Parts: sequence; C-alpha cells; structure tokens
Amino acid sequence: MKKGAIKTREEIETIAEGGKILHEILLKTAQMVRPGISTWELNEFAESEIEKAGGRPSFKFYGSKKNPFPAGLCTSVNTVVVHGIPSKEALLKEGDIIGLDIGMEYKKLYTDTALTVPVGKVNETAKKLVETTSKSLNAAIKQAKPGNRIGDISFAIQSTAEAAGFSVVRDLVGHGVGYDVHEDPSVPCYGKKGTGPLLKEGMVLAIEPMLCEHDYFVDFDPDGWTIRTKDHGLSAHFEHTIAITSYGARILT
Repeated sequence: MKKGAIKTREEIETIAEGGKILHEILLKTAQMVRPGISTWELNEFAESEIEKAGGRPSFKFYGSKKNPFPAGLCTSVNTVVVHGIPSKEALLKEGDIIGLDIGMEYKKLYTDTALTVPVGKVNETAKKLVETTSKSLNAAIKQAKPGNRIGDISFAIQSTAEAAGFSVVRDLVGHGVGYDVHEDPSVPCYGKKGTGPLLKEGMVLAIEPMLCEHDYFVDFDPDGWTIRTKDHGLSAHFEHTIAITSYGARILT
C-alpha cells in the first residue's frame, strides 16, 4: 500500500462526486442479481456504466503484470470472501449470496465500495450474516471521527460480528484510498479500542467488514485472486469510502 495523506476539501468533494456515481452504479448492479444471471453479465453492466460516467474501473488489470485482475467488478459468491472473478459460466442460483465489490478512478481520484445481496430467497443464517455485516459497517463508521484511532473502527466491526456469532477475517483489511486504489493506513476488521493510528480530519478510508459464518481462516484459489473461507462457510462483505471530518465520518459512496 502507498503512503496515504490528508486530502484537501476540494479533493474530498471530487472523491464524493465520484463516490456518488459509483454508489448508484453498485445499486443498479445489485438490482440485476437474480437466479440464472451470470457474474460476467453483472461485470459487463458495471464496467459499461463506469465508462459512461467518465470513470475508469480501477480494479481492472490491477495487480502484477503476470496475473492482473481481469474485471472491474469482484463477484464473490457464498464461500468467497473477496476477489471473485466474473465468469460466463458462473450462474447465480436461488439461495446464493453474492458480494459485489467495485472501484473507480474518477478525475484522477479513487473510491471503493461493496455490498452483499441475496439471490432470491436465502436461509436464515445467510440472511443474518448479510444483515450483521451491514450493521458492522454502520457501527464502524460511527467510530470514524477525529481523535479516535483505527482500533476503535476495528473493535466496532469485531464486536458487532462476534455478538451475532460470526467471525471477522484477519488476513485482509480495509485501507486508505483517494490518490490510489490502496493507501495506508490499514483498517483491520479486528482490534482493540484506543490503538493504532490516530484519525485526523481529511483522512479518506475504505472501511470494509468481511465476516465469516464459522472460522476466519482463508485460502487462495489457483487463479491467484479468489479468496474463500478455509472451512467453506459463508462470507459477506460491505464497504464504504468515508472521509474524516470535524463532525465525524462523511460517507462518500
């Protein structure tokens, strides 16, 4: 990750402009989710909408030149925590849950956002996992204010998840964002109150709870990108890009 920096008011307004566009694209993509649709179709729509808006899908071709991520949208189904690769062969089924994670470069600044949605009717465990992950994000955002520390955000995620009987991923983190796709500081999904870097006005963070049905251990698929739960339990993911302001967090996506 690159070193993050305090963003100016003008930069935050531009990030917010791009974030609003990206949020709307993500919601439109989520509305397309249904049994029988392929993850490839979801990606094609999302990429097209980003380009129409004058942005660039920041995940597409991200990573090493030997194995860049091939799409603009991560489509993470059921046991996949993050970085699922869209495919024409990957058809969604009734009862699945899918994490949709998307990033955009807009006017040379970056935003990042994600949500997890059910495919048709899902079982109670899947429903509770998705709802708790969303609640974890909301709890974390409330802690994103000047004078608090990264650990306060992390503790809010972890405590909300564990109170509902779920675990939080430990090998993956949220991050700073704005000048690049990933910047410092890291924003873990677990931690202790009052620890970690100090939160300052002007910081822009991508806060992203990643919850697991059972244990938090993960494995990489052979494709080098797809990360799934080691025990094959379900996983869910939500994310917002936020700015630290004098009054607390401002959601930019």
